[in-house]
Amino acid sequence: MKISVQKIALIGIFTALSLIIFMVEAQFPVMPIGGMKLGLANIVTMTAMLFIGRKEAGLVLLLRIILAAGLYGTVVSFAFSLTGGILAYLAMCIAVSRVGENQLWVTSVFGGFFHNIGQLCAAAVISGTWAVFSLLPYLIISGILTGTLNGLILQRLWKSPLRKYSIKR
Repeated sequence: MKISVQKIALIGIFTALSLIIFMVEAQFPVMPIGGMKLGLANIVTMTAMLFIGRKEAGLVLLLRIILAAGLYGTVVSFAFSLTGGILAYLAMCIAVSRVGENQLWVTSVFGGFFHNIGQLCAAAVISGTWAVFSLLPYLIISGILTGTLNGLILQRLWKSPLRKYSIKR
């Protein structure tokens, strides 16, 4: 796969930006249900999806997960981030091609929902019990709320003058 210097630079910029946002968000107080957070770094992943393409956004996500785990995390947090991130990414790839520009926020809602499903699956495997799925109703609500917030921010970014810099082909 041949990749342009411009895309490599943008992948680096998006990765750095998402890592910075992730690190800032890690300083916020922990939510009532363990691991629940706003997921603001996902705004960068979705923006990368729109501006430079799905594959490149997947690379941004993967690099952020690896770097964040190396700087802040543990093997367990890496497993949670990776499973949640992969499921969210796949859901967003499907959703972004099916929603219109005025409903981009829906893509983020799907991402938030499936991220939580992925993390519960990782928790079930690590803990050896399916009891973790008792958190599902709370995480569905949180995924919808945070997904909507992040999606509305994404939608605003996409409709801004920055859109003219999109190089996605």
